[in-house]
Amino acid sequence: MTDSTQGLSFICPDWPAPANIRALVTTRQGGVSVTPYDSFNLGLHVGDDPRHVLQNRQHLQCQLATPYEPQWLQQVHGVEVIEAKGDEGVPEADACFTSRVGLPCSVMTADCLPVFFCSASGDRVAVAHAGWRGLAGGVLEATVSKLQVSAAELLVWLGPAIGPQQFEVGSEVREAFLNFSADCEKGFVAQSEKPGHWLADIYQLARIRLNALGVRQIYGGDFCTFTDAQRFFSYRRDGVTGRMASLIWRSS
Repeated sequence: MTDSTQGLSFICPDWPAPANIRALVTTRQGGVSVTPYDSFNLGLHVGDDPRHVLQNRQHLQCQLATPYEPQWLQQVHGVEVIEAKGDEGVPEADACFTSRVGLPCSVMTADCLPVFFCSASGDRVAVAHAGWRGLAGGVLEATVSKLQVSAAELLVWLGPAIGPQQFEVGSEVREAFLNFSADCEKGFVAQSEKPGHWLADIYQLARIRLNALGVRQIYGGDFCTFTDAQRFFSYRRDGVTGRMASLIWRSS
């Protein structure tokens, strides 16, 4: 589902989350950043003019209208998960969770997979940044562990990431997943014209990891940041580019 508000365009999850759960993914549209960060770049770490990024973040906050600003993270493609506090700077982590009302958890992406979590009761939310390294390393498992909610009571939405027809990887990536489970073989297609190269389905690989935890209520996974240049930043496509934000919070 797409929502547009005063020039901004958001992707809203299509999932049966409780009524008090709010979540969205920003697109590249509606901001003040200039090429190659045009235009709604929210990443301060990619070389964009910080004044433009801060203006974009201010515009975002006006639209969110939450009592707290988003919990931003310094992402390192790892598995660290922190509790969002809203007043402790920008910690180094790749996922965050909270039970506090009005505090958006956030991660930034530009091909990597944002994974949204909420409890069926609507009392806990989380979001994880799952590039292949973090996904293979266990960032989803670490996030579920921190939430302390039974797998049967979790709802998950897979946000916009690079699609399975565009994510070419080497054998080392495939081996990293096969070391976890032979089921991950289903997430790779060999490139016959390029021995040792594979097309990886990051959505499928995330589902396999979540299913292994007992999580069954999994939605989303039908975007491609690489091919949809109008809406999405893509590091694999452009190299120097901006970042979208994925945010989730409790409204009550």
